[in-house]
Amino acid sequence: MSFSYNVKREIAQKFGNARHCNIAELAAIINMCAYIGRFRQKFYIKLQTENAFLARKCFTLIEKAFKIKCNVTVRKNHLYCVYILTITQDAEKMLTATGVLSSQTKEICNQCYMPVVNSICCRRAYLRGAFLASGYMNDPKKNYHLEFVHETKEQAEQLQNLLHTFCLDAKIVQRKEDFIVYLKEGEQITDMLNIMQSYTSLLAMENVRIWKEVRNDVNRKVNCETANLNKTVAAAIKQVEDIQYIQKQKEWKNLPSTLLETAQLRLQYPEASLKELGLLMTPSVGKSGVNHRLKKISNIAEQIRKDKGDFTWQKNR
Repeated sequence: MSFSYNVKREIAQKFGNARHCNIAELAAIINMCAYIGRFRQKFYIKLQTENAFLARKCFTLIEKAFKIKCNVTVRKNHLYCVYILTITQDAEKMLTATGVLSSQTKEICNQCYMPVVNSICCRRAYLRGAFLASGYMNDPKKNYHLEFVHETKEQAEQLQNLLHTFCLDAKIVQRKEDFIVYLKEGEQITDMLNIMQSYTSLLAMENVRIWKEVRNDVNRKVNCETANLNKTVAAAIKQVEDIQYIQKQKEWKNLPSTLLETAQLRLQYPEASLKELGLLMTPSVGKSGVNHRLKKISNIAEQIRKDKGDFTWQKNR
């Protein structure tokens, strides 16, 4: 099963401690995916979904908050089941309580009614319902992404503002005819899972985040060490070539004893580090001292090339 499926399965089992929380969660579900119609001057609500968790949660919320029984129809085919919940009894009462129906104008608002999400616990419940109805989350092993799909820009902006109250930096993007409210940062997505009380999924995601951080840290160190090693090898090759060039010239005999010792040790130990070369000298020399001597040798080689007009070596490099 997908990570998003597991999150929905977990939060479908979470219910608010009070009736107002259940109403807030139900309001989100109705706003996101329910169809509201009128028949003989009476409202009715129809919810059609393939998500068994959503259907079961919606049925339970209606019973808990309003003591209303809704009709449930299941259509099956060889691929999946479609669950259809129909509410006709006291549908207007439910729509008014959730803020979907204006009590004054008797018009469908289809928006987040602020008195319904006035408290933090109700905002948490509303976000649970919104994710159940229209949410999706990528597997964190691939990349971090959580989103809500809305039909209108107004709904998307209202949910974005709701997420901002939890200090979540949600963004909106239009995808074809839908408006997507999304989070991309791993830390904010874990906060979102915590808000929705999806604790098992939160721990699973944190394990993935830790694994990724350790892997990235190891990769950074390996890349850094590889780069340093390549730099050291390239410098050693240049030093050996400079020393071999001087050997062929008469200036080799005129090198000071300290430079001559350093040059001979570098030829003898081409893979040794500067620190290791310094320890082989008598008396021992520090890393900076060895580096200073090798730079002097390179400068001598460059000067000889310049005096002799030997540019072939430079071009080849």
